[in-house]
Amino acid sequence: MIPASGRGASGYNYPMPYTWLLFDADGTLFDYDTAEEKALLATFRQMNISYQPAYGPLYRRFNAEVWEAFEAGKISAERLRVERFSCLLEATGIDADALEFSTRYLLNLSLGTDLMPGAIETLQTLWAVYRLALITNGLKDVQRPRLERAGIAHFFEVIAISEEIGVAKPDPAFFDALFAQLGNPPLEQALVIGDGLTSDIQGALQYGLDACWYNPRHLPPQPRYPARFEIHHLGELPALLNGQVNHSSQGREP
Repeated sequence: MIPASGRGASGYNYPMPYTWLLFDADGTLFDYDTAEEKALLATFRQMNISYQPAYGPLYRRFNAEVWEAFEAGKISAERLRVERFSCLLEATGIDADALEFSTRYLLNLSLGTDLMPGAIETLQTLWAVYRLALITNGLKDVQRPRLERAGIAHFFEVIAISEEIGVAKPDPAFFDALFAQLGNPPLEQALVIGDGLTSDIQGALQYGLDACWYNPRHLPPQPRYPARFEIHHLGELPALLNGQVNHSSQGREP
């Protein structure tokens, strides 16, 4: 790929000088919302418990709280697995074992292969030009089977899973371990692509990496997390990296 030699008048319009593209998994490549809903429904069915519409939002609230604690280094992955279901069962008064609930749910989640629009096509295009790595805070017994079942594992030279590393994004120690696996390339040769403002964008920026915010919901600008680029569809990424379009998130029109 031709290295960047400068900026055009409208922004970054030369091919980008990246060697490594570092993709988040859930919410970026995988359609996590769909997979989560399917896994919850299947788990309630297997446990012979009637699923009520209020259970989904309640679970997502507890899940978000537990993941936030995990990414802040306050709880372990093992505790994360069970605690969100302990909270759900207690709040709903359901008489069931949280560990069994978690085990069944994670197995069901690992079966989910729903991808975000354009994921495979984008990976196929970029794989021919760049070296790709997957960086995820997901659990190893969920992520590795999903990657294989979805047919995208072979795109990635490195798959970095926080549970295996022992620390989660955005902790710099995660990126230390990641870059050791990458062979310690210069930071300017790597771009993080992800939907998570704290785990992905903040993690990249505080480590000195460029970041591309994948924002499929068209959320408003987030000045606390100034990603270098922003895209709304994965299919925009090849043209952006080739300098054919300007998706700089800095100074965008309101």
